Amino acid sequence: MVTFGTPAATTVSASPPPARWVVRVAHLAALSAVPSGIWRITMGLGIPVGFDTRGLGVPGWFTVMCLAMSLGVEGLTLLTLGLVKPWGEVVPRRLPLIGGKRVAPLAAVIPAALGSAVLMLLTLPHARGFGGAQGAPTGPALVVMDACYAPLLLWGPLLGVVTISYYRRRVNRPDTNRPDTNSAAATGR
Repeated sequence: MVTFGTPAATTVSASPPPARWVVRVAHLAALSAVPSGIWRITMGLGIPVGFDTRGLGVPGWFTVMCLAMSLGVEGLTLLTLGLVKPWGEVVPRRLPLIGGKRVAPLAAVIPAALGSAVLMLLTLPHARGFGGAQGAPTGPALVVMDACYAPLLLWGPLLGVVTISYYRRRVNRPDTNRPDTNSAAATGR
């Protein structure tokens, strides 16, 4: 069961902000699905991209499926931003029941880490190209399709990097209320 922590107003210390490079990596991860989404929507609208769509209901249900898949995938990539934005640490107040409460770090880390692993398992086998499916493009159209899908290869590893950073900021941080036992002052040397 996913739990949310105490209300943000009662929290003693906030997490440190993410490094600027991590924020850039999160944005890059969120953008990694845009080219494939555009290609998929183009195909779904019946614009020739080299994929054989005869008998797939274009325009029709296949168009709706392509739009829904593209929007769904982009929505999932945008969740990466929650690992570097305030709404990934404190639930926005506008949400009923849980609004204003701190997000339990593992409630974000576990799904993000699993998502990163699954993405790498699904995409890395296609590092040499995304063709090969029945009706897939060949020749220059395949090159265009591969170029559109290639950024998806980055999504899993980039999500992994951002997830590790989030974990380190939220879970694996030193307790600022505890005296530093490693310093010379604390040991009396």
